[in-house]
Amino acid sequence: MSYIGRFAPSPSGPLHAGSLVAALASWLDARAHAGRWLLRIEDVDKPRAVPGADATIMRQLRELGLHWQGEVLWQSRRDAVYQAAFARLEQAGLVYGCGCTRREIADSALRGATGVDGERPYPGTCRHGLAPGRQARAWRLRVPPGVEHFDDRWLGAQSQDVASAVGDFVLKRADGMWAYQLAVVVDDGEQGVTDIVRGADLLGSTARQRVLARLLGLPLPRVMHLPLVIDPQSGLKLSKQNHAPALDTRDALACLQRAWQDLGFACLPASGRDDFLARATGIWSARFARS
Repeated sequence: MSYIGRFAPSPSGPLHAGSLVAALASWLDARAHAGRWLLRIEDVDKPRAVPGADATIMRQLRELGLHWQGEVLWQSRRDAVYQAAFARLEQAGLVYGCGCTRREIADSALRGATGVDGERPYPGTCRHGLAPGRQARAWRLRVPPGVEHFDDRWLGAQSQDVASAVGDFVLKRADGMWAYQLAVVVDDGEQGVTDIVRGADLLGSTARQRVLARLLGLPLPRVMHLPLVIDPQSGLKLSKQNHAPALDTRDALACLQRAWQDLGFACLPASGRDDFLARATGIWSARFARS
């Protein structure tokens, strides 16, 4: 199967140093495998999208020399596609309505139990039907029992019992919007993505995404989860939510060198942006092309 990778930023702001690490690594991995690198704007959470941020991200990528192939895909334009996938799961009896509020889940019998990334595992309150007088607020997937095993190309062997660590997760939110987990799995499947390279903050989503992909009859991409860039002052990961400053891509080489070093590599002697990318591709290929 030909290699197809992707970079999928959310347009809640411009690229910052942390998001560039994922962009650079996924671009290099695609180049090292002589594959295609797609760009997807993950704006399924429409209220969080900042007007114009998608155009800014695309401009930044071009200035950095990280060119994508094919047309850009916007999740906000794909409601019908997600609805079709949801309907398939619903027809198979794999979806149910949930009337629980976040407070009720937090105050449930599983209070004190902490699941993936600190989130509360859903206790299955509505799995066998809504309580009298309750209406569905969100729609959840009936997660099958069993442990999901996978190999991460950066971190090695991984496993998770999704049913106990996460529980039945949301496919359609109480506000009527599609959940990230459904959108990303459907998009990866439709675009033929074979390899996902992204930050380690999304490692906790991988097992549930694999479970969902299997239920939809979609192939399972290989995955690589990268080290996060940490703000030395706050100790938090660099992110738009934590007010990470936008990249100044006027000095593209300096931005790329920093991202390269954040990936654990030594500074590369390079005469410019394109020379850097060529040298970095060779090093990445020697280390990861066969992994």
